[in-house]
Amino acid sequence: MVLPVRSRKSFVSTISRQEEGHVDPLALERQVCFALAVANRSVLAVYRPLLEPLNLTHPQYLVMLALWEQSPRSVKEIGNALQLDSATLSPLLKRLETTGYLTRRRDPADERLAVIDLTAQGLRVREKALLIPDAVVEALGVDLDTLERLHSVLTTVNAAARR
Repeated sequence: MVLPVRSRKSFVSTISRQEEGHVDPLALERQVCFALAVANRSVLAVYRPLLEPLNLTHPQYLVMLALWEQSPRSVKEIGNALQLDSATLSPLLKRLETTGYLTRRRDPADERLAVIDLTAQGLRVREKALLIPDAVVEALGVDLDTLERLHSVLTTVNAAARR
């Protein structure tokens, strides 16, 4: 592809600045979005073998975490906690219900609302899941203080992105 003269000059001047020690702001390795995407894939790869014996995917694990924190909960409450819309959340809940980890029922006070509750099996799987956080820290090979700082920074970034 032949670049227009103006673009060619801009391209050449960008290369010249890089050679002079200036940093290209569009360099892939400098992009926060790229670092986050790669980190996301890498961390999920650590979780996958830990969650398989529990018959959970990572998104299902997040739903279970929300329910282990508080149960019963409405679908809306779970969606808010996980920052997921109902179209994304509903298939996760359906699969977890099929697995036997939770039940869905209508709220007697408001038939429009669905209430999600853990089953005995859903509570039992929590005991096995208690090993996951330490196993993740160990697999990542990063000390807990660093992970806590990372969590804090990511929480700040997420809040800023939602504004």
